[in-house]
Amino acid sequence: MRVSRLLVLLATSLLSPAVFADDLSGADTAWILTSTALVLMMTLPGLALFYAGLVRSRNVLSVLMQCFSIAGVVTLLWVLVGYSLAFSEGNGFIGGLDKAMLAGIGRDTLSGSIPEALFVMFQLTFAIITPALIIGGFAERMRFSAMLLFSALWLLAVYAPITHWVWGGGWLGNMGLLDFAGGTVVHITAGVAALTAAVVLGKRRDFPSAAILPHNLTMTVTGAGLLWVGWFGFNGGSALAADGTAAMAMLVTHISAAMGVLGWLACERIKFGKASVLGGVTGMVAGLGTITPASGFVGPGGALVIGLLAGVVCFFATQFIKQKLKIDDSLDVFPVHGVGGMLGTLLAGVFSATSLGMFSGFGFADGIETMGRQVGVQLIGIGATVGYTAVLTFVLLKLVGIITPLRAEEAMETEGLDLVDHDERGYNL
Repeated sequence: MRVSRLLVLLATSLLSPAVFADDLSGADTAWILTSTALVLMMTLPGLALFYAGLVRSRNVLSVLMQCFSIAGVVTLLWVLVGYSLAFSEGNGFIGGLDKAMLAGIGRDTLSGSIPEALFVMFQLTFAIITPALIIGGFAERMRFSAMLLFSALWLLAVYAPITHWVWGGGWLGNMGLLDFAGGTVVHITAGVAALTAAVVLGKRRDFPSAAILPHNLTMTVTGAGLLWVGWFGFNGGSALAADGTAAMAMLVTHISAAMGVLGWLACERIKFGKASVLGGVTGMVAGLGTITPASGFVGPGGALVIGLLAGVVCFFATQFIKQKLKIDDSLDVFPVHGVGGMLGTLLAGVFSATSLGMFSGFGFADGIETMGRQVGVQLIGIGATVGYTAVLTFVLLKLVGIITPLRAEEAMETEGLDLVDHDERGYNL
């Protein structure tokens, strides 16, 4: 007995103190630190370069500036009240103000197995990229001051409540909605807001009569590559642990992105006779956005189907929005992110099933036993997110329009927002 007791004490003394320091996991913390940097890279410089290359040369700086300034204003608001509204205890609709100014969050405060300060920062990177995505809906025509005010109000009135609904203890999460990394919270909200903004602001003055071509596809492809790599932190990091769920999320994310590229390029080849570089990178983003809500719940087989459907469905959605409806969603935010987010959220309810053979996932939400019921919850989540985002975005745009002009005048649009808003040129040749 004495020998065995001594052996136990000796083994205990040799173990790292971190094992016994509350429930902090060094491995989980290291992974989420890495993921946080990857997700911020998705906006700066990933999305900034992706969008900037797609606009005309006279507006390249305006897009870059919008992404950087959104990162600044969202950070301020997140610290003041945004994080608290999204993640502190409140009711089913919105969090309270207990954590305003990050009250009570210190170096040793934990959120699960990681420091809460790290969780705050990880979620902040999501809060930054979501309004930045909306830029694509009104690129080349919204004034800088209006954009900044709208983004600030939208973060508090739309993003924070829906984040609470899904991830902060709100009604959708409690209902059993499967949204691993932001199909509803990020992609549907951004896509619907971008479409609403495109309708409210109206078309660019030469849309669709003139071909509005990207000025620098090399810049766009560079940004796309950063988005692809950064998405591993976006989806893999959403496991909030260094474990098998994170590893599988990374794998299915990559598979879906690859299939999105192939699906989109196949559609272009069949319809136009050639596959374009722009189509390839857009298909990639469609695959990534569509797998996002399902990434922690589906396996490789499901990811193959989801990614392929993303490329095909989002391709035709883009054609429909611009060619049929004539809506100038400048950089295709709604047909790629909005439609992709809806598709992925719906398919999460299908391919999370454990009874689909090689296409099986890892099970429905707790308390849900049938695919029909899970799909029903997914549809409720999609409908609620679309409806709330559309109405609030419309109201906010009208409110901002009362305070300051929303749209640049025709002469300003012709001159370009780089000079009008910032008195600078992207290229001094």
